[in-house]
This record gives sequence, structure tokens and C-alpha cells, in this order.
Amino acid sequence: MIPVKPYSLKLSGYFLLLIFALQSCQDKPGTWKNDQINAGKRQDFHDLSKQAFFDLKANNLLHLKTMMCKELIDNKSTERMVELISNRLTDNKYDVLDEYYIINKYKDADTIKLSGTGVNSHAIRYPGVTRETYIAFYVPAAGNSKYMITAIFGKYSYGWKLSSLDLGAYTVNGKTAPELYNLAKEEYDKKYLINAQMTLSLAATCLKPSSVWEYTNESDISFFYGKVTAEANRKYKFPYTLNIPGRPMLLQIYNKNTDEGSFPVIYYMTHVSIADTNAVKKENIEFKKALSKLLPGIDKYNKYVYYEAFNKFPRSYESVDRFDMIDRH
Repeated sequence: MIPVKPYSLKLSGYFLLLIFALQSCQDKPGTWKNDQINAGKRQDFHDLSKQAFFDLKANNLLHLKTMMCKELIDNKSTERMVELISNRLTDNKYDVLDEYYIINKYKDADTIKLSGTGVNSHAIRYPGVTRETYIAFYVPAAGNSKYMITAIFGKYSYGWKLSSLDLGAYTVNGKTAPELYNLAKEEYDKKYLINAQMTLSLAATCLKPSSVWEYTNESDISFFYGKVTAEANRKYKFPYTLNIPGRPMLLQIYNKNTDEGSFPVIYYMTHVSIADTNAVKKENIEFKKALSKLLPGIDKYNKYVYYEAFNKFPRSYESVDRFDMIDRH
């Protein structure tokens, strides 16, 4: 992957020569990916995108607009998107995952369909708003839960301009949506229904890392998510009272985002005073044993499971005291 290293590029003679070089290339319609792109042209695109990333990281919308097409400048959501991308670039170092140079056969008519291979097979569907287009996808060099940045440049009558910016979740817990889908199928086959449902909910959050990115099995993932969710809703009705001393009540299960990833959180109500932390911890041991029978697999595949015990039913409109516990696997 190619590191994106922000640097300052003055709008001088070099910049004008770069634009001229990009505009002067005449090629037949086609699509070129990564190393297939002409080396000189590829370097020109890298120089152009590096300047855009320099401005993005600095959240310098004023200067970035000199590189944007008119439509992107006029889009009311552009300012917010630049701000969101700026935050990501400040927190992480991004590298190029894949890049494409496309010459459409017909302006405003072609749709680019580029298929990948393997478990993460995908297509890129982008209408040819300009005859020539450069698309680059960037992801962080490190981290389990990664966001993808998409930058699209088009060749307009007034030069090469940034025509689209996008930001979307690419991986959760180190896995892409198709990889999470495969894990969910494995969990489902083992009768770990809630695990499968929660894994699929994570897959749904990173199913569209970019508006132009479409996984080959996207419809399969969505269908399976709906099927498993419907089955889980039929089988489990919350709140659910566990048949153990004290009869604690299972209220809710959801995924919690942390610096290390996304993991299950178990909300439950206990009749043991949460002020007596030792008593709550003691009951939690029995609670987890009963829960592993009620929800088989809940203690599998997850690095952490979080428990939040309440004495009062939690409400969105008020602050309710709780006692937090973490189960590490």
C-alpha cells in the first residue's frame, strides 16, 4: 500500500504543469487498477491527491475548494464531510488500499463495474459524470475498526477536480462485512443465535464503506441478517427473568464500541443493591452461568462481554445508577 504523506504543494507553475499533464493524456476507453495505471500518470494522481489530503487533514475547506468541482462546492454536506475526514486523518495514518483510473466510453452514461476476488469480492459502481475519472480508497495502517476514505477526481472542462468525498466504516473487530458474515454463519450453525445476530449487526455497520462500493454478497448478508434477527425476536422476549435466586431480569443486549473493538453489553436489573458491590459480583457469577444456557455462545468469540446491573429500569430521559462489570475471554 502507498502511504499518504501530507505535504505542501504551492499553486504555482508545477501545479499548472501537473494539471496540463493530466489533461493532455489521450487514451482509449478502459479501466486501470493500481500498477496497471501508467507510472507517470499515477504519480501525477498521487501528487494531486496528496495536496487534497493535506488540506483535508488541516480541515482547510477554503483552500480545498480550489480543487473541488462546482457541484461538490455547492453541496451543503461537503463542509461536514471534510470535518469528519479531517478528524480521522488527525487520529490515524491512512494508506491507499486500491486506486483506479477510468476512461468512460460515454460521458454521463457508463457505470463502472469492477469486481474483486475472494471473500471480499466487490464491485465499484460509479456513473461516468466525466469522461476521465480517478478513484482512490484509503484505509488506516493500523487498528481493528477502520474507516475508509474515498476520494474521486474527475476531468472537467476546467481541469481535474475533486468530485466526491466519502467516509464509511470498513472493518469492525478487524473484519470486513463479508468476513463478519462468514463468522455469523459459523455461529448460527453452532446454534449461537444471539451471537450470530449481533455479529450480523456489526456486518451491517460496515456493509457500505463507500457509496460506490458494493460487496458481491451484499444482498445475501442483508437477507441473512433479517432472517436471524426475526428468529431471535421470536425466540427471545425481553425483559426476561432468569430462574436463579434473586430472579434478576435480562433487559437488553447490544454492541458497545470501544478502543479495542465492538463487544456485547448485557443490561440487567437486579434486586441486590448495587451499592453492595461484592453481593452484585457474587450474583453476577450465577447470572452468567444461567445466561450461557439461555444464550449459548454468548461467552464465545467475544474478547469481552460487558455487564451493567441496575436497581431501577433504565430510561433514556433520566440518569439511572448502575454497576459495571467486564468478563474477559
